[in-house]
Amino acid sequence: MNTEILNSEVQEFINTHLNSDITSLIFKGSPFPSIEIKDLMEQIEAKKRCEKKLPSWFNTKNIYYPNKLNIEQTSSEITAEYKTSLISGESIIDLTGGFGVDCFYFSKVFKSVEHCEINKSLSEIVEHNYKKLRVNNVHNHAVDGMQMLENNNKTYDWIYIDPSRRHDSKGKVFFLKDCLPNVPEHLDLLFKRSKNILIKTSPLLDFSIGIDELKFVKTIHVVALNNEVKELLWVLEAGFTGDISIDTVNLKNDQKEVFNFSFEVEKTLDSNYSEPLSFLYEPNSAILKAGGFHSISNQLKVDKLHKHSHLYTSDKAIDFPGRSFKIESTIAYNKKELKKLGITKANITTRNFPETVEQLRKKFKIKDGGNTYLFFTTDLNDTKIILVTSKL
Repeated sequence: MNTEILNSEVQEFINTHLNSDITSLIFKGSPFPSIEIKDLMEQIEAKKRCEKKLPSWFNTKNIYYPNKLNIEQTSSEITAEYKTSLISGESIIDLTGGFGVDCFYFSKVFKSVEHCEINKSLSEIVEHNYKKLRVNNVHNHAVDGMQMLENNNKTYDWIYIDPSRRHDSKGKVFFLKDCLPNVPEHLDLLFKRSKNILIKTSPLLDFSIGIDELKFVKTIHVVALNNEVKELLWVLEAGFTGDISIDTVNLKNDQKEVFNFSFEVEKTLDSNYSEPLSFLYEPNSAILKAGGFHSISNQLKVDKLHKHSHLYTSDKAIDFPGRSFKIESTIAYNKKELKKLGITKANITTRNFPETVEQLRKKFKIKDGGNTYLFFTTDLNDTKIILVTSKL
C-alpha cells in the first residue's frame, strides 16, 4: 500500500482522469516521482468500477483501491445490504473478507464483526478504508479465516464464507469441494464455532450438488440484480431437518420481486397447462435459475404453455415476478401469417424454440425495438407458435 497515493494532488489527478483514455495516460507516464504509472492506473480503473457498484466507497474521500479484479469479485452494495435482511445478532466472522463490502453492511446489524483476509496487503487496504467510512466495530485480521477458527475456541452467532473456485477447476462441474476454503471438508469445525452459517456461491453451483455436499441446509436464496443472477446464498442451521426453502429475489432500483417455494414440494407438483389466454408472463432470471416452475403455476394460479417453455398465461392480469404482457394475437409459426401483420420492428424472445433470435430477425426482416413483443415458442400440443404481445 503506497500511502503517497493518498496525497491530495494525487487524489485530484485520479478524480480528474476517471473518464480519460487509459492507454494515452500510460503513454504519458506518471507525473509523480514516488508513484508508478501502473499503480495510478490501477486506482483510476478500480475507482471507476465502484461508481455504481460501490457508491459509498466512490463518494468517500481518500479511499484506497485494490486491483480491479478485487472489485469485480466483491459483492455490490445492493446485494450486501440484502444479506443484512437475512441475518443479524451480536457477532459474526467473515472467513473470506476480501474488499470488505459484506462486512461493512454486517457492521450495521451486528455488534462485533471479524474480517479475515489472507492477503496482508488487501487486509491493510480494508482497515484504512473502514476508518474513512467511519466503521468502528469491524476487527481486521490478516490471516486464513479457517486457521483462525481452528486456533481458538471462540464462538459466533454467524459464520460467513465466500469460497473461491480454484484456477485448475475451470471448465469442470462446479463442486464446493473444488473451492477455497473447502467448506464440506470443514463443516464439523464450522458448526463447532456457530449454529448458523451463510455461504455465498456463484450461480453456477447446482442446487442438488450443493445440498449433497453440505448438511443442515435450511434456505437457498437466489439473488438477481436487475434481472441478472449474481449469487446464491446458502443458509445452514445446525440440526435443521425440514424442507429446504428456495427464496428468489430480483432487486430492481427500489423494488423487489420475490417468489419462494419448497425444494421438496416442487418435485411432487405438476403445472396446469392451457392454450395462450389473455395475458402472458415470463419469470425473472432468479426464478429461471431456481426452477420452481410447477410451484409458480400452483401458487399464482397461472397456466403453463408447455412443459419446457417456462411461459405462463391467464385470463386476468396478476402481479407476476417477471415480465407481464397483453396477448394481442396468437398465430401459427410461418412466414405468411407473420407477414400479414406487417411487423418490421419488434422485441423478440424465444422459449423452447429451435431458432435463435438472430436467425428469426434475418428470416423475417424484423429490426430490434418498438412496442411490439414477439414470443416464438411451443404450445402444449407441441405446435410452434408466435405470440404477438404488448408490455403491461
